[in-house]
Amino acid sequence: MSKQFLQTHTIPDAHITDIFSLAVTPTALISASGSSSIKIHSTATGTQIHADSAVEENPFPLSQTLEKAHALGCHHVCAAAEGKVFATSGFEGDVKVWEVKDGGEEWTLRGTLKDDKAGEQWALALSPDGLFLAATTHDGRVNVYDISKIVGETKNATKFVQFETKGSFGMCVDISPNGEMTASGHQNGSVYIFNNATKRLAHSLSGLVKPVRAVAFSPANKYLAAAGDARLIALYDTQSGKQVANLTGHSSWIMSLSWNWSGEYLLSGSYDGKAKIWSLDRRECVATQTESERCLWSVKWLPKSASARNEMFVAAGAGRSLSFYREASGT
Repeated sequence: MSKQFLQTHTIPDAHITDIFSLAVTPTALISASGSSSIKIHSTATGTQIHADSAVEENPFPLSQTLEKAHALGCHHVCAAAEGKVFATSGFEGDVKVWEVKDGGEEWTLRGTLKDDKAGEQWALALSPDGLFLAATTHDGRVNVYDISKIVGETKNATKFVQFETKGSFGMCVDISPNGEMTASGHQNGSVYIFNNATKRLAHSLSGLVKPVRAVAFSPANKYLAAAGDARLIALYDTQSGKQVANLTGHSSWIMSLSWNWSGEYLLSGSYDGKAKIWSLDRRECVATQTESERCLWSVKWLPKSASARNEMFVAAGAGRSLSFYREASGT
């Protein structure tokens, strides 16, 4: 059975340059672009739109703009599942950690991680509790920092652990929802899963040959999805390391992956502007949405709301807009 998604809202020109990365908290959508500012939109209203209700005039209001967050623009943003910490990495080489206090609404800068060595931080991932930050490097290492100790400007911060690979540029990283595993994807097509408790390599996975631009753990930690220039999504069992499926159908590079809250569906965004929804059970594409002919740098499911009957996702990229989609009733 196929699914149908309807575009419910668009925020045009959300940024003045390409939107490279998205992150979500239980109540907010965070977007980062080639411009110096980070923008935060409220999703508390947007996730409650029902199929039989009128679309609100502004269901995802801009709640805050972090001006001049990164002087040369930002290429990655990630948020902790607990919803009170997010991190950004900029083209100038800095990583910034942002927080919101209990009961507060305004995000503030907690600290900046600087490093004398160029290329030490590229892709980012936060542990679910917001205590640890994983960052890929130009030479294949994956550095994990205890960010509770990053307050103010910190240079050459002590790494909690440094995972070693075969030396290829780390293009993407993710930490499992239970915090037990870290996965990385690399320019040479390699994919790795590390055990955070033992601080050792758990699996060197059968690679995708071509650059891997996205890795994502499923909500129950059972699967890792990996995708990139090979134009397919490889699905791995995280315990055995075995590849259990190839999801094919994209005709261009796959730039972004996102699991829905239940792990039943995987969302992917590609360079040709198409977003696809994949059924884990059927191992096939059940919906395709053409956002534009421009690259989709990032796609994200919005958090499931108890009052929402239909799931929603957001897509962003070279079109500079934020586009929101809702599952149609009866699909």
